[in-house]
Amino acid sequence: MSYRSALLASASARLRAGTAADRPARRRRSALRGLVVPAAVALVLAFVLKTFVFQVFVIPSGSMMGTLQKGDRVAVDKFSPWLGETPQRGEVVVFRDPGGWLTSAPDTGGVVGGVRNALSWVGLAPSANEKDLIKRVIAVGGDTVDCRAGHPLTVNGTVLDEPYLYPGATPCDDFPVGTVTVPPGHLWVMGDHRNDSADSRFQQLHNPGGGFVPTDHVLGRARVLLWPLPRWASLPVPPTFHRVS
Repeated sequence: MSYRSALLASASARLRAGTAADRPARRRRSALRGLVVPAAVALVLAFVLKTFVFQVFVIPSGSMMGTLQKGDRVAVDKFSPWLGETPQRGEVVVFRDPGGWLTSAPDTGGVVGGVRNALSWVGLAPSANEKDLIKRVIAVGGDTVDCRAGHPLTVNGTVLDEPYLYPGATPCDDFPVGTVTVPPGHLWVMGDHRNDSADSRFQQLHNPGGGFVPTDHVLGRARVLLWPLPRWASLPVPPTFHRVS
């Protein structure tokens, strides 16, 4: 064998050896791509679903007890508003703070804050930066609400039968506001645990901005209690609201 042939043979052998050695690395890179690409697609899909279709909302307080407890997870329909649907009496809705309803500062620091923000990005946890609330719509624009101590709650003169209230809670005793008329494009909302809810009644009495919620602040309607599983249930409009005209 000539010297040139020997060099070519040696180079070919080294190339084959290098190729064989690279095979595990290539397989690892291929496997990694096989994991990263589906994960990225899943995250983007989750973000789109959260933004335009539905979002899991964690109940932040006890103000809706009677129906929802602190820590419960509900599925919020964010798609219907895109179709032009507006909030109706009796619905449980999630809405942005109209101004001054929430006063606590968000905690976004540290590992816990980072994990929470990551989960929030895909809709699996509430964002510490988002000041959202959840209440029941009692009245819509143009309705007249009568809320007096010692009396049942009425809307447009119709007495509401409210079996969804937390046991022992009174309709209006804690924050009686008398008679109010809801401006067009706004809502009057109240918690089901009336004795522990800084809702439209409280805001009307103590917030310079008043107690009305602009309809364009509503993020969506809570339709299903998802978690805990033993209490899984839909969240329909109570029959009493169908009698209000």
